[in-house]
Amino acid sequence: MIRWLALLLLAGPAGAADLAFITSQNAGAVSVIDLGSGVVRAKVALPGAPAPVAYDPGHGRAYVVAAQTGRLTVLDEDGLEIGGRDLPEGAFGIAAAADGGVFITEWYQGRLIRLDAELRELWSVPTGRAPAGVATDGILVATADRDDDRVSIYDAATGAVRARVAVGRHPYAVAFHAGRLWTADVQSDTVSVIDPQAGRMIGQVPTGSHPYGVAFAGGRGFVTDQYAGTVTVFDPETLGVTATLETGDYPEGIAALPDGSGVVVAHWDSNTLVWIDAARLQITREIELPDGPRAFGAFTGRQE
Repeated sequence: MIRWLALLLLAGPAGAADLAFITSQNAGAVSVIDLGSGVVRAKVALPGAPAPVAYDPGHGRAYVVAAQTGRLTVLDEDGLEIGGRDLPEGAFGIAAAADGGVFITEWYQGRLIRLDAELRELWSVPTGRAPAGVATDGILVATADRDDDRVSIYDAATGAVRARVAVGRHPYAVAFHAGRLWTADVQSDTVSVIDPQAGRMIGQVPTGSHPYGVAFAGGRGFVTDQYAGTVTVFDPETLGVTATLETGDYPEGIAALPDGSGVVVAHWDSNTLVWIDAARLQITREIELPDGPRAFGAFTGRQE
């Protein structure tokens, strides 16, 4: 059972807002944040080292996986628990499906499972070894198969394999953007770029040490570099690096602001969430978070 730690009321009338759900693994907590104001709307206790998260604003819910136990918890936009189920201990990467429900990778079993909005299993298919991140564009779903140095691409409706593509060493996060698939390759300090329809790698972007997550805003790509304490900025068309920003200690989770004006970055060691303006490439806001924020997944969206 989830226990409330705190609830902070926003000033002014209730209404739609741009939200982020940030998991803090060390603290066993999830923070619900208004991205427009930087106000923490709620802090929710969630045991078992919560790390992966996916926010689905279209259905008004966020999905969180406890890394130690595999427990999947569903929260509403006020941080209240509205559902959940137990999954295998290795449940890890999570992505919201366009028609409700989620895709989840199972690290130890090497599988991708599809759950519907009621958290019933629709299908399960084998992946490569140690699948980490998962992402979908509504038609395809892809997993980063870390220990096989590849990405697997499936039909999102059926789970049928479409392609398996070799990338850099130890791909971790994966994201769809502009018709391409992008992976953060932790051990080779690259972002690999894939044509998902053709099933082949078409380029790579050099990054700082140990890239973890990748996001896009304002016509730019952004990569968190864990060991370097930086964010690498690149041009998604030319794949050239355009800037390197110092943002804090051990940046991990990264996601675009819903209006596309920038990105937000969670820092594991600094215990901060940082806003970066995509046009000016400047930090515009920073707030403190409970210990060990990771926010691995697509954790932002516009409340509908």
